[in-house]
Parts: sequence; C-alpha cells; structure tokens
Amino acid sequence: MAAAALQQQLAAAEEASGPQAITQLREIVTGPAPNDAECLKVKEAALNKLADALVAAKDAPALRSLLTDLRPLFGAIPKAKTAKIVRTIIDSIARVPGSQQLLLEVCREQVEWATSEKRTFLRQRIEIRLAQLQMDLKEYPAALQLIGKLLTEVKRLDDKLLLVDIHLLESKVHHALKNLPKSRAALTAARTAANAIYIPPSLQADIDTQSGTLHAEEKDYKTAYSYFFEAFEQLSALDDARAVSVLKYMLLCKVMTGDVADVPAIISSKGGLKYAGADVDAMRAVAKAYQDRSLQEFQATLQNFSAQLGDDPIVHTHLSALYDTLLEQNLLRLIEPFSRVEIAHLASLIKLPVPTVEGKLSQMILDKKLAGTLDQGVGTLEVFEEAAADAVYPGTLETFDNLARVVESLTARSAKITAATA
Repeated sequence: MAAAALQQQLAAAEEASGPQAITQLREIVTGPAPNDAECLKVKEAALNKLADALVAAKDAPALRSLLTDLRPLFGAIPKAKTAKIVRTIIDSIARVPGSQQLLLEVCREQVEWATSEKRTFLRQRIEIRLAQLQMDLKEYPAALQLIGKLLTEVKRLDDKLLLVDIHLLESKVHHALKNLPKSRAALTAARTAANAIYIPPSLQADIDTQSGTLHAEEKDYKTAYSYFFEAFEQLSALDDARAVSVLKYMLLCKVMTGDVADVPAIISSKGGLKYAGADVDAMRAVAKAYQDRSLQEFQATLQNFSAQLGDDPIVHTHLSALYDTLLEQNLLRLIEPFSRVEIAHLASLIKLPVPTVEGKLSQMILDKKLAGTLDQGVGTLEVFEEAAADAVYPGTLETFDNLARVVESLTARSAKITAATA
C-alpha cells in the first residue's frame, strides 16, 4: 500500500517541473514511508530523478545537504545500497560546473562519516575519489599521501579490484609529476593485479590509455597508438564520452610518427565518424599544417582550437615538441643557401619575431643541430661548412693504444724474468 502511494507521488513529481518537482521528489526520498523492498525501489528511482534535477539546476549545495538528510535512511538499508547511493550523489555533484572545491569538502565529510560508522569499503572508495580530485586540483603531495595510506590497508585486505584502481591512480599522479619510472612501476602493479581477476571493460580501457600515454612520453608512438586503439574500441562499444579524447590521442600518434596520410582514413572510419566534432577537427587541422610544413597554419590551429589542444596536457606537451621540430626544419631549409645571413631576414622569411628566431638558432647551435655562430653585434648568423673527418687523429690514437699494450706486455715479462733470477 505504502509503495503504491509512493509510486503515485513519484508520477505526480515527474509531471511537475522546476522547484516544485524538486520539492516533491525530496519529500519522497526523505519522507516517513517504510523502508521495505518495494518502497526502497521507488525511493531509489526518485533519488536518481532528484539528483538529475539538481544537476540541471546547478544546485551543488542542495546535493550536499541531501547526503546529510539521507543518513537516517542509510541506517535502515543494506551497506552495499548505501555505498551505491553515496557514490551516485558524489558523481552528480561532479557533473555541476565549478563544483570541484565543494566536492572536495563533501568527500572529506563523507570519509569522516564512513569512518565513524565503520563502513570501511565505502570509506576506501570515497578516499580514492578524494585522491583523484586532489590530483585534478594539482594537490599532488596530498594525493600521494592518501594513496600510500590506502595501499597499506587494501594490500592487507587483498582486494584486487580496489588495488587496480589505486595503482592506476598512483601512476597518473606520478605521470603528472613527470616521474616516469614510478609511473611505469605503478602501472605494472595495476596490470599484475588486473591479470588475477576480471575487471570491467571501462577499467581495462583506463589501463590501456595510461599505457599509451607513458609510451608516448618515451616517444614510442607506434606502441602508444596500439594501446590507444584498444582503449578506443572498448570505450566506443560502451558509448563512453572519454572515447573522443582517446581518438584524439590516436590521431596525435599518427601525426607524431609522420604518418599524416593515415589521419583522414581514421577520421572517415566508422569509429571516427561516430565522434566527429571539434576535437577531431582540431587534429585534422594539425595534420594538415604538419603535412604543409606551415608554421603559420600550425600556430593558427593552436589558437583556433585552444580548448581542444591547449587545455589537454597530453596533447599540449607533444604538440609543443612537434612545433619545435617543425620550426627547426623550416629554419634549416631557409639557412641552407647561405654562409652568412641576417637574423632579421630569416625572421621575415619565417614570419616570426627576431628574438624567437635568435633564441631558437642559439639552441640549435648548442644542441649541435647547426654548425655556426651568432654575431649579435651585427645581428647575423655565420654558417660553417662541415669539415671532413681527419683520418690522422684516429690513427694516432690507435697507435698510442697499441704502444700502451706493448709496454704493458714488456713490463709483465720483465717482472717474470726478475722473479725467476731472484
């Protein structure tokens, strides 16, 4: 009977809109109705609709207060159901734009509550979310400290699935700190734990994406592409929004290896067409600029698609390296006919500021990519001819090595003769 009444209230709330619908849904969720199986099912449906309504209203504080209001209900329902509801509401707060700081406070509050209620499993899950949030806010030392504490606890419990999540997060934090050896070690630990159990496809896709990211950092773009491809296939099958980012990384790997001719084929494939949009257009423009060897086109692409390229740290890092390579190639091509050339003339040809060109030329000379010297007094670059290797010096060094061996041999024989006569 009570379940039927709740169902009617839910139907009425669905027909309402705005604040009225939110009020009615909150009454269903926090009202005095019994907590039997049927009523709980209705309350859970109402809770999901209430969370969606509050997200649509961008009311993160209301979601925070909802967690506190639901605590009497949490005492009457199974712990697994409680954990699911808490994680659902935390995920809903995360969907509200600009709510990161509030979400951080909510996670800390829920960790304290779960600790006082001795709900270890829920506390550990929320602490993983808290560490992930700290990583997003660039609070890396705090995130690593929390991860270290969690690893100590979870290894004793031997919860493999939780271990995979923690090690994977640890790998991401170390990667953000540019500590690649520790990032690789954490990823290996995550793979080892994952091999012992069944893991969801979305988590396997996360592992493959992190593997691809680390291989890309090591400039092994072909292996990175294969990992990104595996991750993309799994995320695309799940219709996961992260598939767009992984597709972008796949295209980035093709550009970095110089296989820009493959980019249009990937974009026009079934998977590429499914995720057509600004991210894919950005990588298409990058591939075209690289193929045309045009610095101006490359810079224009970075400006036009700053949200898709500049805001993604992985893409930004590799495109910066690609821009440097492109700049070096263009400068070497322009310098080739000259033995002495004004830096201002080079800057006008390449359409870049003189200080930028001068700084790049000095870096290339120091890196031995260009044989020459800068005369800053008159603002010119003097290019040296590559001297032919002199065969005298290597031969002389070889002669000295042979003489040293002969002297050592004679010394050893002399020592033997002296010892025999004595």
